Amino acid sequence: MTSSERYLAQGPRVGIRHFTAADREEFTAAARESTGLHRPWLFPPATDDAYDGYLHRLQEPSREGFLICERATGRITGYLTINNIVHGAFRCGAIGYGAFAHAAGRGLMSEGLRLVLEYAFTELGLHRLEANIQPTNEQSIALVRRAGFRLEGFSPDFLFLDGAWRDHERWALTSEMTVGTPDERTE
Repeated sequence: MTSSERYLAQGPRVGIRHFTAADREEFTAAARESTGLHRPWLFPPATDDAYDGYLHRLQEPSREGFLICERATGRITGYLTINNIVHGAFRCGAIGYGAFAHAAGRGLMSEGLRLVLEYAFTELGLHRLEANIQPTNEQSIALVRRAGFRLEGFSPDFLFLDGAWRDHERWALTSEMTVGTPDERTE
C-alpha cells in the first residue's frame, strides 16, 4: 500500500487516516514531548497501556478517530476524534483534537481539521459538529474559528479535567456552513 492509499482524505500538506496499533510508539512519544503544549487542557495517551485503551474506545460505534499526518514524511502531526456520535435526526458529534509540539504553529492542524470536517459531513453523514473549549485555550479557539465554527454559548463546570470541573465555550459547525478560513469563505 502506498502512503497516499493509507489516507481517507488528503490536502496539500497533510492526510488523515485512522489510528492503528502500529502507531502506538510514535503517538505516545509525541504526546510525551508535547506535554508543555497540551497542559492544562489536553491529556492524550502517553503510555502504551493508555494508547491501547484509547484505540479500543475508538472502535466504539459512537466514536471516530483520525491521525493527521504530514504527507511528505508520514509523521503524525496531530489527531482529531469525533465522540458522542448520534445518528438519526440529530446526526451530531463532539470533536476533540491536539497538535503535537513538532508541528504546532505550521497550519497543519487547520488543514487536517478541514479534511476531517469534509469527511464527517460526507462519509459519516453528520450534520453538526461541536467543539467544547476552555475559554483560556486561545490556540484551540483560533483553530475552530479559522474553520468557520460559531460560538454558541458558555457552559460552566462542563467537563471534569485535571482534577476539577472546567468551564467551556461551545462552538459548532453544521454541514450547511462553509468550511474554511474567512478569506476562503468569501472567495
